[in-house]
Amino acid sequence: MASRAGRRQARQQHRAERAAEAGSGSWLGGHQQVERRSGAEWVVRSVTGAASSKQYRCPGCSQAIGPSTPHVVVWPVEKALLSDSALDERRHWHRACWQRLG
Repeated sequence: MASRAGRRQARQQHRAERAAEAGSGSWLGGHQQVERRSGAEWVVRSVTGAASSKQYRCPGCSQAIGPSTPHVVVWPVEKALLSDSALDERRHWHRACWQRLG
């Protein structure tokens, strides 16, 4: 039987592979990980203020995320039935709004 640390490492590796399959590119820079929210797995990428030059609307609070504001970009690991790619479903969230969703 595998040790707890070995199982954890295997889970982290699996999540990293799933994130790569879900479209992890070098766009936007920042750290990326897979998180579980609302019964689904989501790729969550941190965006630094320096990498953000547009204004977005946060789906969590419906408020603007201004240019140069650090935030997260989130998209599902598994694409929706009618989407060409999971990246088509990406949304920009305030970090606090995304954390509250959990």
